[in-house]
Amino acid sequence: MNDRRVFVAGGVAFNTMIYLSRFPERHSQTLFSRAYHETVGESGAGKALNLAKLGMQTTLHGMIGADEPGRRIREFIAREGVTFLHDVDPQGTERHVNLMIDDGGRISIYMAYATFEPQVALEWLEPVMAASDHVVINIINYCRRLIPVAKRLGKAIWCDIHDWDGRNDYHREFVAAADYVFMSSDAMPDYRAFMQTLNADGKRLVVCTHGRHGSTALTAAGEWTEMPIIESYPRVDTNGAGDAFFAGFLYGHAHGYATQRCLRIATIVGGLCVTSRELAFMELTPQRLAAEYHAHYGEAL
Repeated sequence: MNDRRVFVAGGVAFNTMIYLSRFPERHSQTLFSRAYHETVGESGAGKALNLAKLGMQTTLHGMIGADEPGRRIREFIAREGVTFLHDVDPQGTERHVNLMIDDGGRISIYMAYATFEPQVALEWLEPVMAASDHVVINIINYCRRLIPVAKRLGKAIWCDIHDWDGRNDYHREFVAAADYVFMSSDAMPDYRAFMQTLNADGKRLVVCTHGRHGSTALTAAGEWTEMPIIESYPRVDTNGAGDAFFAGFLYGHAHGYATQRCLRIATIVGGLCVTSRELAFMELTPQRLAAEYHAHYGEAL
């Protein structure tokens, strides 16, 4: 197949990951970490790293600073086979501190902020988007300027709106523009009604994840599919699992697989991610995916 070129817009940071037995209580205290490390973070990087490991020709655009974290991001992403196009953020590289506990809980602290409205001439990305088979636009503020470019090029937009509550106006332009919508039910208990609303609005696909409770997909034809998680994957770090899930589904879609098979692939890629302390399982390959698929679902991929 030749439809495996993906452009991912936005979402790159440098994270300090701190692993704790429990979250801090609401008083002054001293806690001792079980482990910590520094690594690449954010949703665009997570999607791009997983897609590249699955053999997709992946280009990522992001904002980073002319600083040491930015240098480390560039080197890490280049090692993983992603083409990284970047502009310099005058405020420096966005940085997070993530507190992680054993049950998968996370507290993410924004330590250094990206510029909300950076001065970037995004027109130079139009040829890259034109040459891509799949366009992923993350909900980073500057990325909304790429929406009319994608529409003009006739590109379907894949967008992950994360844990939107259905009320925050920040997300609305992304939701309205997306053809393929991924979301979490964390802030939306009545997620099925919302998925049906998106379906009625003409979305090609809506997928909602529920953490340890699996995922739900609704196709344009109104077909529902439920998928449980794979319980046997040991939970080491849930950071990036949703982006890995997204990448796995897009990989399956690019291969022309049906929704159920795409959800299974997404579940495997997301499951492998939680066994790693990086945004992608470092040993992820198409061959490893195929072996995992056969092991868990009893058939060839």
